[in-house]
Amino acid sequence: MSITHNITKYIQSLPPGVKLVAVSKTKSNEEIMEAYHAGQRIFGENKVQELVQKWETLPKDIEWHFIGHLQSNKVKYIAPFIAMIHAVDSVKLLNVIQEEGRRLDRKIPCLLQFHIAEEETKFGFSPSEFSQLFEPKDAAQLDHIRFSGVMGMATFTDNDQVINREFSDLHRLFEKLKTTHFSERTDFSEISMGMSHDYNLAIQNGSTFVRIGSAIFGDRNNLT
Repeated sequence: MSITHNITKYIQSLPPGVKLVAVSKTKSNEEIMEAYHAGQRIFGENKVQELVQKWETLPKDIEWHFIGHLQSNKVKYIAPFIAMIHAVDSVKLLNVIQEEGRRLDRKIPCLLQFHIAEEETKFGFSPSEFSQLFEPKDAAQLDHIRFSGVMGMATFTDNDQVINREFSDLHRLFEKLKTTHFSERTDFSEISMGMSHDYNLAIQNGSTFVRIGSAIFGDRNNLT
């Protein structure tokens, strides 16, 4: 199936309120433009250098989302244009984003990443760690960050019960944070969860962003 066909399928089939992030990491400008011409405007990248190169050369109405693990020393390269950072996984990173937002006089939209999977290799806050490190007053002080919601990745498994439980846990955590840390933030409204293999379960559990790459573009390209 073509990229155009795949994009059209998702645009037409996703429920209202669920937005498609087309994961374009390692994909060429030509492949991205095929998705663009099919109507897609939100693209996700996980390497800063690759993202900056694409932002410089592709249409400026593309909404770029950074979906990978972001090193704090790389924030300055994407801060001027990034539409959303999906995987904010430390207080240190929050503070760096705050400083870049202040320098640029813009509020940078961010999602807090939580570790919901069984695998030890996933990044993200644990709920207890976040409560210890971050108090409701901290959200007010970080006034150049737009706290938009949460993000998480489920265990990579064929066991739907495990995936469903992890997505449900993230949704409950999101609802709790809405009434505690971010009760004053009306724009704390997004849940980024679900990829090509599990996005339907994510949607059932309240996802508002699904991150889909291989089911749109095919297997990732190897960059030299």
